[in-house]
Amino acid sequence: MIRRQFLRAITVTSALVALPPDEGAALAEGALRGMSDDFLRMNGHLWQVYQLARAKRSVYPVVRDQLTALNETLGGRPEVEAQALCGAAGDLFQLAGELAFDGNRYTDAAASYTLAASASQEAKSYDLWACALVRHAYVDLYERRYADAVGALSAAEKVARRGDGSLSTRYWVAAVQAEAYAGLGDLSACERALDEAEKVTGLSGAAHNGGWLRFDGSRLAEERGARYLQLGRLDLAEKALSSALSQDILASGQSFRRRGAVLTDLAAVGARRQDPDQVIAYGGEALRLARTTSSGYVARKLLGLRTDLGPLTRDARVAELGAEIDALCTT
Repeated sequence: MIRRQFLRAITVTSALVALPPDEGAALAEGALRGMSDDFLRMNGHLWQVYQLARAKRSVYPVVRDQLTALNETLGGRPEVEAQALCGAAGDLFQLAGELAFDGNRYTDAAASYTLAASASQEAKSYDLWACALVRHAYVDLYERRYADAVGALSAAEKVARRGDGSLSTRYWVAAVQAEAYAGLGDLSACERALDEAEKVTGLSGAAHNGGWLRFDGSRLAEERGARYLQLGRLDLAEKALSSALSQDILASGQSFRRRGAVLTDLAAVGARRQDPDQVIAYGGEALRLARTTSSGYVARKLLGLRTDLGPLTRDARVAELGAEIDALCTT
């Protein structure tokens, strides 16, 4: 029921974004401008709540309420305020997509990201638009449609060039392009994209907003490690992943989803080396984090690990871990 209500709110908002402004709007322009600022502030707060929440699905009701409030305001906007309200909608649609994506509902996520891109285009907010395209590419990546992801990311790259050069948008695009190239087995293109993403460290000031744009370079070690794992370069992968795990942001008790993903990748390195002790050490902790957070993202990573276990399941401990992953992913 919550999901149906949520999708209904998204559908109504997208329809109101697409409609031309009502010339007879009763509210004063100044009042509506203040409202759009309020929406943007609230959206920023919701992104923070989403990042801090262990169980991401708990954020659904408050995001739905924000969509409902935005619908009421969009129904009577004048032309001068259209762009700002569309920007607020594009921001909120991206968060809605993240919630769906974390719950493994790819179709819902793709629909939300498509609407986010459309609203952001209406707002002429190029960085917001590019980020919506990047998030849409993630759906292709997790369904292993790497060539499709490359196409979406190429569009995101072009849109980002028209954005704010002081923001990290184009470097986030490059980081995700590296994942698509790794999926295609192109090591050279992957490393070029990673090197481009590393340039984010040269930005000064507020390079991201902590909401729909959070790329600041702190994920690069884990991203590089995950890409090397995709490409079968296990020594390079383990070195990068171990470096990522030593960062304060990934310390025990911090950033559960990211820590769970890195632990799963380190377990996958062990699986490919036929090292059951490494699989149990890292995979067991990742499984505990997945249970704690109810994160579909970490569960997907663990499901990928499950396929790597192969002959290692002759070890009773590994077999038990595999069974627990199966149970997690079927509930």
